[in-house]
Amino acid sequence: MRLENKIALITGGARGIGAACAQRFVDEGARVVVADRRADEGMELCRALNSARAGVAVFAELDISSEAAWAEAIADTISEFGAINVLVNNAGMIRVAPLEKTDLEMFQKVINTNLVGTFLGLKAVMEVMKENGGGSIVNFSSVQGLEGREGLAAYSSSKFGIRGLTKTAAIELGPHGIRVNTVIPGPTRTAMTERPGWSDEDYNAAYGGYPLGRMASAREVAELVVFLASEESSFCTGGDFVVDGGVSIGKPRA
Repeated sequence: MRLENKIALITGGARGIGAACAQRFVDEGARVVVADRRADEGMELCRALNSARAGVAVFAELDISSEAAWAEAIADTISEFGAINVLVNNAGMIRVAPLEKTDLEMFQKVINTNLVGTFLGLKAVMEVMKENGGGSIVNFSSVQGLEGREGLAAYSSSKFGIRGLTKTAAIELGPHGIRVNTVIPGPTRTAMTERPGWSDEDYNAAYGGYPLGRMASAREVAELVVFLASEESSFCTGGDFVVDGGVSIGKPRA
């Protein structure tokens, strides 16, 4: 039980990587707050988690771009479970458009969701973690936070920014026992990456030239998050932890 007695809030927890994290956290002994805007899916996930072990999961509706909503979510977590030890800033969005078609509204929406949302999560939880003597914050970037990509100006900007924010937060919060790290997932099979009509072979073929030649499952990414939330990573902070099947290490095979 690597996360026994830990309390975690997971944003974007209703599905995809966030839901996989919630499941693995509960498997490892944690209690979780599944925070998302998708109330139906979030509550259904909590029912499933609680059916195996009562009282391990609650749902919180959360708009991560709202400072007031963050304050309420943290207060509700403490009211429900008495503390918070882990924050997983997983929620995000993507918009694909060339620069000439990326207007200010689109750019700001992506930045406000991905980068500002992560910033607000850090701000909302750090004083509580200081009072508790420490904690672990796991922020989500992307391989597009390591390199640019056509059509992803807003998304890539936000994900590069999350890495910089993480490193600064790690420097400032380290003396308080709070570790802050970045997970950098590569292509992962989730609802966000679904393509109508594609088979498993189609998904894997799209990444066949890269070292592992396939997409990740959400659980494979969640396993890394469990490590960063646990005491196994007690001397890890400010790091970029890549789980991308080799996508970012160089050009694909011909």
